[in-house]
Amino acid sequence: MRIRLMGTGAAEGIPAFYSSTRVSEIARREGGREVRTRSAAVIDDCLKIDFGPDTLHQIHRDVLDARDWCALLFTHSHDDHFCRSELQYMLHPFSTCECMPFSIFGNATIVSRVRERYPEWPIELVETESFRSFAIGPYEVTPIHAYHLLEEDAHNFIIRRDGRTLIYATDTGVWREDTWDFLPNTQANLLVIECGHGRVPSDYFGHLTLDDMYAVIARMREIGAIAPDATIVTTHHSHNGDLTYAEMVEELAPHGIIAGYDGLVLEV
Repeated sequence: MRIRLMGTGAAEGIPAFYSSTRVSEIARREGGREVRTRSAAVIDDCLKIDFGPDTLHQIHRDVLDARDWCALLFTHSHDDHFCRSELQYMLHPFSTCECMPFSIFGNATIVSRVRERYPEWPIELVETESFRSFAIGPYEVTPIHAYHLLEEDAHNFIIRRDGRTLIYATDTGVWREDTWDFLPNTQANLLVIECGHGRVPSDYFGHLTLDDMYAVIARMREIGAIAPDATIVTTHHSHNGDLTYAEMVEELAPHGIIAGYDGLVLEV
């Protein structure tokens, strides 16, 4: 498998709207990898994870084609991951497609909100539930519960193909025990993990600080959730975490972790 991190920013992006934080100002000045769009990914250019407000820009920037998608997976319904108003532009009268050319997979909240917005539109919706696996072509997808929202079954994903395993874990706090109980011996070859709070602690439980992330990775190693030689890369960075991309690289290097950036492509 090949995963492309189309966006690696938090909800505000970097630089953020109306932000004069140090991280935003550096991103405005230096550009490049310091600039982050809202978090999203695509596997083998076909299995799309999340559909946020920056999707069209990301496709143009990376010279991708949404017509290659075989499915769209949603992690949860926050606006930076779930921009339902943009879905219409893939269908008639905005395009020549008479029906959505791929299925949309999402939790009960996602399915309900898409149906509410497009009650008569030809969109195939598949409701997903944590710890219940399903197949999409050659991929086996298992949602696991992300401790990100109290009112919704937010997902991280275990994705397998041809004996290789990816864990995509954005927008998650420290997992609850039901998720930890599910993970032993998963042996992921690649872990994409968020670090939304960076080095600034927060009262909100739904994202990880650097120290939280290190602790989660250590526990995953202990229970065999990631392979000994697994690649680990970060995503979902906020300007409020007070770490530039360059500083993140320096911070993570001693731990053998890759600082994710927009457009990064990794083989699983």
